[in-house]
Amino acid sequence: MKITCLGAGYVGGPTMAMIAAKCPDIEVTVVDPNEARIAAWNSDTLPVYEPGLDDVVRAARGRNLHFKTDVEGAIRSGEIIFVCVGTPTKTYGVGAGRAADLRFIESAARMIARVAEGPKIIVEKSTIPVKTAEAILTILRANSTHGDFQVLSNPEFLAEGTAIADLQQPDRILIGGERSASGEAAMQKLVDVYARWVPRERIITSNLWSSELSKLVANAFLAQRISSINSISALCEATGADVDEVAHAIGQDSRIGPKFLKASVGFGGSCFQKDILNLVYLCEHFGLPEVAAYWEGVVKMNDWQKNRFTNQIVRTLFNTVSGKRIAVLGFAFKKDTNDTRESAAISVVRGLLEENATVVVYDPKVPAEEIRRDVLGPDREDDRLVIARSAVEAAEGAHGLAVLTEWDEFKSLDFPAIHRGMHKPAFVFDGRNILPRDEMRKIGFQIFAIGKPAAA
Repeated sequence: MKITCLGAGYVGGPTMAMIAAKCPDIEVTVVDPNEARIAAWNSDTLPVYEPGLDDVVRAARGRNLHFKTDVEGAIRSGEIIFVCVGTPTKTYGVGAGRAADLRFIESAARMIARVAEGPKIIVEKSTIPVKTAEAILTILRANSTHGDFQVLSNPEFLAEGTAIADLQQPDRILIGGERSASGEAAMQKLVDVYARWVPRERIITSNLWSSELSKLVANAFLAQRISSINSISALCEATGADVDEVAHAIGQDSRIGPKFLKASVGFGGSCFQKDILNLVYLCEHFGLPEVAAYWEGVVKMNDWQKNRFTNQIVRTLFNTVSGKRIAVLGFAFKKDTNDTRESAAISVVRGLLEENATVVVYDPKVPAEEIRRDVLGPDREDDRLVIARSAVEAAEGAHGLAVLTEWDEFKSLDFPAIHRGMHKPAFVFDGRNILPRDEMRKIGFQIFAIGKPAAA
């Protein structure tokens, strides 16, 4: 069997590497027109940082895992073609700010239709709206004279930072297809690939529309839990309750459970906000304004939490940060990834710059140029945004220090040295509740932590 993957990003690269590692008899080719990205996948410095990913790639690369720029050649040879291209939120026209931009999906479908010959199974891996498979199939069948196509939905449920573990031992694999003889046969072919290492009872098959909607709903439910506990974090601060104690108490209820109840400065990542806004748009499209408003509230709460954190910094520093130096530790949206998409740090840093602060950012995995591009936009400079090479360097001369990513190294920094280098009083804002607060208070820090009483 030969598998082709269109797109060498956060989903395509790791997923195909795992399939190749687990199925040495299957030839897996990942293609992308971006030459720099493909060169990185073929180098010792992969474009995606995930714990354990290097080992998986090295185990299969050059054997049955290939990274290439020859997109058309890979389409011709592949029996199963995974589509792992970007589906960002539209920034223009109908549905701007909510609907998914499907131009890359459509472009991929038209290329497959033009190039492919013989039977092909097309697998949607990108996060897409319900009924996109129908559109893909329409494009394929209307523009191909030599191809015979089945379209499957196989949404990814990876959590960045634990993607390799998620791929090795997934909670479930979901495959949706047409409920016809040919559709069932196509689903079975993909089931057989995953069944090489995933227990069969964890591989779920459904119709196309259920599979497509399940991805959006899963992310919406997870994000809803985060926004829910973040809303309670504000009430905890106002009443003297401790949000971690509240989360622990309610998490012991078997009907609720403990996961995704960690209060923070806000959720980020490539999927949560995008998928919820897509769900909102779908609800509006199908005449369900009350449902749309319900889910839009999850995003509004997340935005409010990020703004609340920024405003707390300004208020604490005597209602002004103009001309002051604020150290920001962490820029990735979560630890163990270099992904910055929708990171809370982007909003906080921009908010501080709008208040005329000098913001010094340190992140152990995110390159300086990416931080500048995310905050300022392409080809823009601002002397007030500084990138540091260490946490101690970032804190030197700072009036305040904010932790925005829960990197493990931030839990055991040289806090006495950081305190000596900061202006006094030395204010710390723990947006992830990971710092040793008692130890730091003894040193002399004044600490604000999400959902914690002032002295906790």
